[in-house]
Amino acid sequence: MNHGPAFQGSHIHGGITFHVQSAPTPASGLAVRPDQVPLVTVKYSNRRAELASLDATLGPRVERAGSVAVDVLDGLPGVGKTAMAWRWAETAQERFPDGQLYVDFAALRDQVTPMAGPGADVSEALAMCLRSLPGGDIGMPGSLLERTNQFRSRTADLRILLVLDDVNHPAQVRALIPKGPGSAVLATSRLRLGELAVQNVARLIRVDPLDPHGGLELLRDRCGAEAVEAEREAAERLVELCGGLPVALQVVAARLVTGDSPGMAELAAELDDEAGRLAALALDGEESSVSVVLGPSYRLLSPDAARLYRLLGWLPFGTFDAGVAAVAAGVDTKGAKRLLRVLVKASLLEAMNDGRYRMHDLVRLHARERAVEEEPEPEKAALTERVGTHYLVLTAFADRALRKERLRIAELSDLLRDADDPFAAADGPPVLEWLDTEHPAVLAILRAVVRCELYTLGWQLAERFSVLFLYRRYLRAWRETLELGIEAAAAAAASADTTEENAEAARAGEARLRSLLSRPLLDLGENDRAKEQLEKAVALADATDRLVLRASVQEFLGRYLDAVEPARAVAAYRRCLELNEQAGETRGAALAVFFLGCAHDARGDHAEALVLLRRAQRELEGRAEPDTRMAARVRAAIGVVHGHLGDTEEAIRELREAVRGLGGVAKGMEYEAKAREQLADVAQRAGGRAELVRECLSAAADIHEALGSHSRARELRRRLGELGD
Repeated sequence: MNHGPAFQGSHIHGGITFHVQSAPTPASGLAVRPDQVPLVTVKYSNRRAELASLDATLGPRVERAGSVAVDVLDGLPGVGKTAMAWRWAETAQERFPDGQLYVDFAALRDQVTPMAGPGADVSEALAMCLRSLPGGDIGMPGSLLERTNQFRSRTADLRILLVLDDVNHPAQVRALIPKGPGSAVLATSRLRLGELAVQNVARLIRVDPLDPHGGLELLRDRCGAEAVEAEREAAERLVELCGGLPVALQVVAARLVTGDSPGMAELAAELDDEAGRLAALALDGEESSVSVVLGPSYRLLSPDAARLYRLLGWLPFGTFDAGVAAVAAGVDTKGAKRLLRVLVKASLLEAMNDGRYRMHDLVRLHARERAVEEEPEPEKAALTERVGTHYLVLTAFADRALRKERLRIAELSDLLRDADDPFAAADGPPVLEWLDTEHPAVLAILRAVVRCELYTLGWQLAERFSVLFLYRRYLRAWRETLELGIEAAAAAAASADTTEENAEAARAGEARLRSLLSRPLLDLGENDRAKEQLEKAVALADATDRLVLRASVQEFLGRYLDAVEPARAVAAYRRCLELNEQAGETRGAALAVFFLGCAHDARGDHAEALVLLRRAQRELEGRAEPDTRMAARVRAAIGVVHGHLGDTEEAIRELREAVRGLGGVAKGMEYEAKAREQLADVAQRAGGRAELVRECLSAAADIHEALGSHSRARELRRRLGELGD
């Protein structure tokens, strides 16, 4: 549930019309008990036997080692598994004093990339849970194994409930079983995950469609007991025609209570004619009951609402706000909200608490089929272009808000000139949190843009969207984003329809994206691919007259060489510096001098390193807007060089100042830990400063522990133990 500020962007690009959760302030120190499972917001009278069964297995238990109960509800889509899980969680609040976590794997499947491979959704689910537990997002491990281990460690002393919605693989359950005695996991799945039962991991509970009594009770809850009893035979027929599937009965009830159908008998007669629809939604060889009820409900929509419904089916994601819906349909946001209310009233959309809307997968498939049948063939590509441009505008504003001086190839001033910047408003959304919330949708539309051969839009969107990954290290999503952008840029440059000016920009964009791609590839251990990308980036960049681009590519090359061939890094940084100076790019030149100084120090040329680092410090601190974070990093490097030169007092002084500066910047915590370790090393070598050594090592160990670098923290604590009293 989101409680951030509501905001509305320009109608030119659809704007943003949902609440974005503001990130908690790490420094507040306040532990928030997670309470993430959504509420069932309508009367819930069914599933008494199943709920009692959950009480028996997931309720109060003897708190012995390993006493964690796991139940998996499985059954047809729309059978009510999710509502049942939500309802039980609501009744079990007091049994889990440390909170309830919720993971929607259906939403995660929009986020996971085709190249991510097995386990990517599990890894992201673990990250979501870890962010909600004590310790939060700091030091999020990169690998699935590390995240699994950290999740077990953090939950060892907690009694929590995890509700895992729409799992489709046993690993999604196994990895998310908490360690704390008395904790429980309640999962839902469309599949029968027999492997979990065979391994004694979980109890499988089949959730069947409602029997005639249960179906009638649902209709009584929605339509009133008097209405059901007045047309009892017709009501029983409706339950039969819907196959007892709650999602279908909900649509039937909505039509009845809103007056879209004169009565139950008439509606039952109408449904009798719907057999055979949506054969593609057949489950286990049987036609889905949902296909029987969606057709009549769709036909009763007004032409405008029906068109919006169809077009929403073409979105490559299922959760969206009114701004996206407006752009998809080519209408203003006010009109889109009116039509969305119509679809919600017809139970074809779910209105979420944060102001967004969610279209059930089965409903989305029906809408998509209607679009294929009824919309002009070019409309899908036109919609993709509209929605892709909407997200390009918003990600461009977000990119600018996060990194004012970041190198950008795509020139978007004309596009942005008439659009309102929602992030510039006083009550605007938290930029990073918006990007994080929307990144599955942005990646999904980026894929669709490239599939539709909208290549210029594709590489421009990839370039702006990539800013997210400088703050959120979703390595595989980062890699795919850049690879899609590279594919699009290369295709745009090669297209006969591209002007020479746009082709040159596309080639420059390809160079930029290839250099950026080296970052996630290095982190993923794909060093050979990183080298290949950088070689191509250098060739592409050097073929242009863009000095800043060429300098940037050389910087990325130097950072790659730092990791694999340090002796060659100096030459790359010198070339980077020369190009930045030619271009008059002062900040880029200062950073090049910093990296160059570190490279000289690494190969033993300490005097030259000190000269370069002092220069970088002056240039960063002397800017109109001083870059205090980078200046503090430079100061730490200066302290290290003084230590190498044997000037202990000056080394300690510089490192103390660096620690002070980095400690005041939240994003500098890992660099603060490094600076504290460097200060401890210098002080320990000098002797007579045992208290300073202890203080630095202890603080650095605490930071590494918070960041999830447990092995490094253990090493530092071992050093502390060796110091003695």
